[in-house]
Amino acid sequence: MAGNLTRDEARGRARLLKVEAYSVELDLTEGDERFESLTTIRFSCAEPGASTFVDLAGARVRSATLNGTALDVASYDAEKGRLPLPGLAAANELRVDADCSYMRTGEGLTRFVDPVDQKVYLHSQFETADAHRMYACFDQPDLKAAFELTVLAPADWEVISNAAPGTVTELEEHRGRHGTLQSARRWHFPPTPVMSTYITALVAGPYHTVRDEHDGIPLGVFCRASLAEHLDAHNIFEITKQGFDFFHRVFGLRYPFGKYDQIFVPEFNAGAMENAGAVTFLEDYVFRSRVTDAIVERRAETILHEMAHMWFGDLVTMRWWDDLWLNESFATYMSVLCQAEATRWGQGAWTTFANVEKSWAYRQDQLPSTHPIAADIPDMQAVEVNFDGITYAKGASVLKQLVAYVGLDNFLAGVRDYFNEHAWGNTELKDLLSALERTSGRDLSSWSKEWLETAWVNTLRPSFTLDDQGRLADFDVLQEAPADHPTLRSHRVAIGLYSRQGDALVRVKRVELDVVGPRTPVAGLNGEPRPDLILINDDDLTYAKIRLDEHSLRTLVNGGIAAFTESLPRALCWAAAWDMTRDAEMATRDYVKLVISGVHSIADITVLQTVLRQGRLALQQYADPAWREEGMAELTAALRRLVVSAEPGSDHQLAYLNAFAAGATADDDLAFLRGVLDGTSVPEGLTVDADLRWTLIHALASGGVVPAGEIAEELRRDPTATGEQSAAMCRAAIPTAAAKEEAWASIIGGELSGANLRATIVGFMDPHHTDLLRPYGERFFAEVGRIYKTWPSDSAQRFAMGCYPALLIDPTTVARTQDYISASEPSAALRRLLLEGADGIGRALRARAKDASAA
Repeated sequence: MAGNLTRDEARGRARLLKVEAYSVELDLTEGDERFESLTTIRFSCAEPGASTFVDLAGARVRSATLNGTALDVASYDAEKGRLPLPGLAAANELRVDADCSYMRTGEGLTRFVDPVDQKVYLHSQFETADAHRMYACFDQPDLKAAFELTVLAPADWEVISNAAPGTVTELEEHRGRHGTLQSARRWHFPPTPVMSTYITALVAGPYHTVRDEHDGIPLGVFCRASLAEHLDAHNIFEITKQGFDFFHRVFGLRYPFGKYDQIFVPEFNAGAMENAGAVTFLEDYVFRSRVTDAIVERRAETILHEMAHMWFGDLVTMRWWDDLWLNESFATYMSVLCQAEATRWGQGAWTTFANVEKSWAYRQDQLPSTHPIAADIPDMQAVEVNFDGITYAKGASVLKQLVAYVGLDNFLAGVRDYFNEHAWGNTELKDLLSALERTSGRDLSSWSKEWLETAWVNTLRPSFTLDDQGRLADFDVLQEAPADHPTLRSHRVAIGLYSRQGDALVRVKRVELDVVGPRTPVAGLNGEPRPDLILINDDDLTYAKIRLDEHSLRTLVNGGIAAFTESLPRALCWAAAWDMTRDAEMATRDYVKLVISGVHSIADITVLQTVLRQGRLALQQYADPAWREEGMAELTAALRRLVVSAEPGSDHQLAYLNAFAAGATADDDLAFLRGVLDGTSVPEGLTVDADLRWTLIHALASGGVVPAGEIAEELRRDPTATGEQSAAMCRAAIPTAAAKEEAWASIIGGELSGANLRATIVGFMDPHHTDLLRPYGERFFAEVGRIYKTWPSDSAQRFAMGCYPALLIDPTTVARTQDYISASEPSAALRRLLLEGADGIGRALRARAKDASAA
C-alpha cells in the first residue's frame, strides 16, 4: 500500500501538529494517466524546530515550499509516499505542486472509460489511507481540517465533492501545462466543516443526475449516463428520506453536512463509502436487470449504513483504526434498526441480520486469525485486512446485546450525549461507554472485557434427561469454549419448545434467563412434555453458536423445517444446521437432505438465497467425494423441479434458477439452461434479461458447451462494463487447460482493472474444475509474495484470497501453506490470509470425514 503508517508514527504526528485547513487545486484536463494537484496546507506545530513528513503517493513532485522556502524534491520517497518536512515553525504553510496518478484498482482517484460511449468517469476512494494518492496530506483520521477544493474539468462534466459547489465558471478556452486547448469549467467548493482526510471525496464526469429535497436537505442521485434508464431514483430517495427522519428522531441532531449526494460509480472496490455529503456506491446497485427483493433489501441496508456514518464516523470520528469495529458495527446495527422500524421490511430485517450478518460473524470468528472486536491495529497494513466479519457483524451483534442489556432508550440517550459532547472531534471506545454508563446507570467495564477484548464464539447446547412419562428433567444449558479461547461469557437467552400442531411447528413454551459459566440449570423447563424441537437462543438474543439435540435435528431433517409458522426460528434452525455441518457434527448428506426437503418452505427471499448457496457449498467442499456427484444430482434435480413449479415471475423462481445454474453439470441440465437462453423452453413468467443471459452463459461455459466465440458474440450484444466483466468471467470458466492458462496470465500480469480482476478470478476458480486447477497450487505460492509486495492493497488481497488453492482440499495444500509461511516469512497481513485459507481446507477435510462415516 502507499506507505505503511504505524500507530506510533500517527500518534507522534498528532501530538506535534494541529491542521487548520487544506486548499486543493486539481486540473483534470491534462491526459489519461496523470492529473495536476496543487495543495496548500496550513498547520501549527507544538514544538518549533521539529520535523515530520507529509503523505503523497504515486506522484511526480515538481516543487514544494515550506513557509516560503523551497524543499528538496529529491528528498521525496516515492516508495514510502512521504515528503520530509524539516524545521517546522509554530505556524506553517506547505505548498506541494505535483502530478498524481489515476488508478484503475479502486484506491485513490480511479479513472474509468465507459465502453458504451467512451465517456470518462472519475471517483475517489480514500479509506483507509489513500487520500494522499490525490493530494498531499497528513493522512490519518485524528488530524481533521477544513477542505477547500477547486477543480478544472472538461465543460460537459459534473463535479461532486463534500460541499455543494460555490461557483462554476465557464472557460471557453483553456490551455493546460502540456499545451492542451479545450473548453472547461472551474468548480470551486467552499471550505467544509472539519473532517478526516479519508472521508473527503471527488467524483467527476458526465454523470446523469436526479435531484430532490427532504426536510431542507438537498438530495442528489448520480450514475453514468449509459445507466440512466435503469436508475430507480424514486426508491433510493424513499429509503433516504425514511433514514433521515429516523436518524433525526433517534440521534436528536440534524444531519451536519448540508447537501446529501449518493453516487453510483463504476468499478468500485467496496460496497459503499461514507464520504461526508457525497456517498459512493458500488454500481451493481443500479439494477439493469431484474433482481430479487433480497438485493433491494441489501441496497437499502447499505444506504442506511452509510447514512448512519454521517453522525458516527464523520461527525464524530475514531482517533485511530483500533476502533474501526465501532465505526462499522454501529452503522450496521443502526441500519438494521432503521430498516426494522422505519421501512417496509419491518421486523423481518432482524431475520436477515441473523441469517446474513451473524452467519458471517460466526464464520470469521472461528478462523485462526480471529481477534477481539476491539482489535490491536499497529499499522495500516493490519487494518486493511480487518474489514471483516468481526469488525462489522460480530460487533453489530454485540451492540445488539448491549442494547438489550442497557435498554434501547438508554442506549440512544447515551448516543445523543456522545454526539453532543464530541461533535467534530475524535474519540475512543471509552468515550462511548462512558456516555452509556451515565444514561443507563450500569457499569460496562466487565461487559467490555468479556465481549470486546476476547475472541472466538461460545457454543450453547441443551442437556436433559427424560422421566418415566417422557417429560424433560434436569434441563441444563451447557456453554463451551475451546482451550485456546477459554472465555465463557454471560448470555441472555430465550429457550423455545416447539411441537407439531397439525401441519405446523409452533412454540408451546418459552423461558428467558441468563446463562453463565459451563452449566446453567433451567428449572422452568423441568416437567414439560418433550417437544419435537428445542431451540436455544430463540428470538436470537445472544451471540453464540447453538446446537440441536438429536431428536430436534431429526425433526428438522424429516420435514419439520418446513412446518415453522414464523421466519426467525426457521432461520435460526437453518443457521444451526449449517454450523453443525461446518463443524463436522452433522453429516453433509443430512444437511443436503434438509435443504432438499425444506427449501420450498422458505418465504424470506434472503434466507432462501443463503440456504441455496450453502447447500451448493456443502456439496462442493464438505461432501464425501464418493457421494458428491450423487448429492449434486439430487440437489439440482430438486432445484429444477422448483424452477418449473415456482410462482411465475416470482423472486423465488429467479432464485431457484440462479442456484440451479450454479450447480448444473449434467448434459440434460445444461440442455435445459440452453433452452432458457435461446428462448425455446423459458419457464412461464421468467424474463431472460441481460444479467440472466450472462448467468446462463457462465453456467454453459463452465460446463464446456459455450466456446469463446459465443462469449464474444454475447459481449457484442451487451458492450457495457458489466458485459466486459461477465465476459472475462466466462472466458476464465471455460474448462480447458488453454483457457485456464490464459486467465492465469491475465490475473498475474497486473494490468486488469479491479473489477475485471475480480471477475476473472471468479471464473478461473471454478469449483467444477478442480483437476484443471491443480497445477496452479504451486504457481500461487510462487507469485503471492511478489504480488502482495508490489500491487495496490485491494488487488493484492483479492489475489491472495481469491487464487489461494482452496479447492485443492488435501492435507498437502495445508502443508504447502505452512512451508511457504516458514520459508518466506510474509507480512502479518498476508500470513493471516494464508492461514485462513489453510483453515478452510482443514475444516473441509473434517466435514468430509464426518460425511463418509454416515455413508
